[in-house]
Amino acid sequence: MKEDSCLHAALICLGMLYYSHAMSTEKLNPLRPSLHGHHEKGKEGQVLHRSKRGWVWNQFFVIEEYTGPDPVLVGKLHSDIDSGDGNIKYILSGEGAGIIFVIDDKSGNIHATKTLDREERAQYILTAQAVDRNTNRPLEPPSEFIVKVQDINDNPPEFLHENYHANVPERSNVGTSVIQVTASDADDPTYGNSAKLVYSILEGQPYFSVEAQTGIIRTALPNMDREAKEEYHVVIQAKDMGGHMGGLSGTTKVTITLTDVNDNPPKFPQSVYQMSISEASIPGEEVGRLKAKDPDIGENGLVAYSIIDGDGVEMFEITTDYETQEGVVKLKKLLDYETKKSYSLKVEAANVHIDPKFISNGPFKDTVTVKVAVEDADEPPIFLAPSYILEVQENAAAGAVVGRVHAKDPDAANSAIRYSIDRHTDLERYFSISPEDGYIKTIKALDREEIAWHNISVFATEVYNRHQEAKVPVAIKVLDVNDNAPKFTSTYEAFICENGQSNKAFITITADDKDDAANGPRFIFSLPPEIIHNPNFTLTDNRDNTAGIYVRRGGFSRQKQDLYLLPIVISDGGIPPMSSTNTLTIRVCGCDSNGSMLSCNAEAYILNAGLSTGALIAILACIVILLVIVVLFVTLKRQKKEPLIVFEEEDVRENIITYDDEGGGEEDTEAFDIATLQNPDGINGFIPRKDIKPEYQYMPRPGLRPAPNSVDVDDFINTRIQEADNDPTAPPYDSIQIYGYEGRGSVAGSLSSLESATTDSDLDYDYLQNWGPRFKKLADLYGSKDTFDDDS
Repeated sequence: MKEDSCLHAALICLGMLYYSHAMSTEKLNPLRPSLHGHHEKGKEGQVLHRSKRGWVWNQFFVIEEYTGPDPVLVGKLHSDIDSGDGNIKYILSGEGAGIIFVIDDKSGNIHATKTLDREERAQYILTAQAVDRNTNRPLEPPSEFIVKVQDINDNPPEFLHENYHANVPERSNVGTSVIQVTASDADDPTYGNSAKLVYSILEGQPYFSVEAQTGIIRTALPNMDREAKEEYHVVIQAKDMGGHMGGLSGTTKVTITLTDVNDNPPKFPQSVYQMSISEASIPGEEVGRLKAKDPDIGENGLVAYSIIDGDGVEMFEITTDYETQEGVVKLKKLLDYETKKSYSLKVEAANVHIDPKFISNGPFKDTVTVKVAVEDADEPPIFLAPSYILEVQENAAAGAVVGRVHAKDPDAANSAIRYSIDRHTDLERYFSISPEDGYIKTIKALDREEIAWHNISVFATEVYNRHQEAKVPVAIKVLDVNDNAPKFTSTYEAFICENGQSNKAFITITADDKDDAANGPRFIFSLPPEIIHNPNFTLTDNRDNTAGIYVRRGGFSRQKQDLYLLPIVISDGGIPPMSSTNTLTIRVCGCDSNGSMLSCNAEAYILNAGLSTGALIAILACIVILLVIVVLFVTLKRQKKEPLIVFEEEDVRENIITYDDEGGGEEDTEAFDIATLQNPDGINGFIPRKDIKPEYQYMPRPGLRPAPNSVDVDDFINTRIQEADNDPTAPPYDSIQIYGYEGRGSVAGSLSSLESATTDSDLDYDYLQNWGPRFKKLADLYGSKDTFDDDS
């Protein structure tokens, strides 16, 4: 601050000296014009005319940032016509007139009343004019002039960014450009050195340097290693006044990061790796991992692994896990502890991307030895063959040996093996196997024509560890035996004409055999020896598994014989041969002159001799009519129903229902036979129950009938109860009825006493005495309540 104040004062002094010099020059200037022109004599008496000049002044200057107590004198205006008598008035207008700049209207002195900042405004354009003080009449036209603000060094340099970030590859050569920083100064670059900047480095030596004039930062040391130090912090200074003492300065921070190059090879941290894997592992399982360290990053640190040597090259493989940069050793083939117990591998780790600039630092790879130990595991038994094909003849006796399967325990313990058949593959249980030695035998006879191949599975299980088992497919072929005789391919039925020609083939027959081809064709056709001289038909073997049947004679008659059965013997080519006798059915038919069959029915001739077609139709019609009548009769018989109740006359009296089966109350008038109640004197026989149909008629005992003229309801009911109890046609169970509902619409109310027994209500049954003799019994039972109470 002290230096800045001294500089400021010095500049003000220089300005004042400059102003004084200008004023003295103006006073001594012989060219100063007056407001009015005058004549001068030149050489040889020549008269020179001098042009008028109203104003005489130069550009005015004022120093910025002046902080003195008095206003700063900027300059003085003077007109030639000003005689000093005070009649001329000076007027100032324009930018800042009256606010920043003021003028003495008599003397023309211009003063700055405020502190000026060149960086805010570098110059002001003003207009001056001289006018008559009394009349304000312009004495001369207005004229412009400029007031320039003279710069001082009051602004320090400023960088475009407060912080810079840059990258440079590691191991770059000295002088490699990193970044350029730029600063600016708000002072006037055309006046002095206020805006002349010089760059220098404050922090970051000896790694980096900066060019003083351009601000370019460059590397200063060779072979800077990112793996040793990755980031550097550099401070750059920009100073004005050309870097001299008293100049202002500004700083910025630059963070420089060294980028990676592939200058380091991968390296294994140890020389030997030990790994192990069980012999029960399957191909593709991971054995172990190893990692070569590479201090480089990104693609420069990528490492690829490979197996380059060792006795386990065919058994193992290695892949690269690019996420962890590890080499993954995996099993390639199945292992066998009993065959080989350990393997050795030589693994190489190499960089994927190599920079040619640093090839001299190589080789960019490393090798290591990997030893893999095979661990013993309890393995399942192994069959000597992956599958078995056995043969057995059909019809072999039960217990016949089909063949043998054999398995062994591959482990050193050599555990005993037990064999069994998977019964899901032998549901019919055709075979058995010996658990100890694996011999397969038949349980029952086999038929090749039924099943030619049997596919079963056999298990081999360790005795002491039943979880260890193996399975093998066994295909059993049933060998053919000539046990099937040939037969007709289909049921043959031939036709011949009554008037057919003799020695003419009328059918060709073929045969098939269920046995194999070796025991089947060629077929031999012949007639049985007893009919070899058959007068009607002959047989010719075509020697191609077919035979032709010929008519030996003509003149067949359907009336004499319309059907012939010709036995044919067929033999196969098996050893020993099998034969069978098949019957050929031959019908005699009537044919037209062209040999086309018309009819093969022998009865047609008989009917034509005795009955006509009309008579035959009439007989069939009669039969149909009789059948229809029978059907109608049966249908009507089933639909006929006898009436349940026979009324002699309409009677709308109330019904009295037997107490052994209470029904729907007063509204139920159809469920019981009330004919007897309507006319009890007219009963002469037994009325059977309607709930079942009796197997035989039951005749009631005469002693149980009521008196002929008795109408007593009590006697009638007792009689019916006795008949029901002694009726063998009645169901052997009691009928449980529900008494909770006795019909709707009865004004007399309920007569049931079921609920009255559980209630304490006192009911008056005296009205039963007024109902007549039919309800006398009820009146005696319920109307005597008071009497019983009195007696008690």
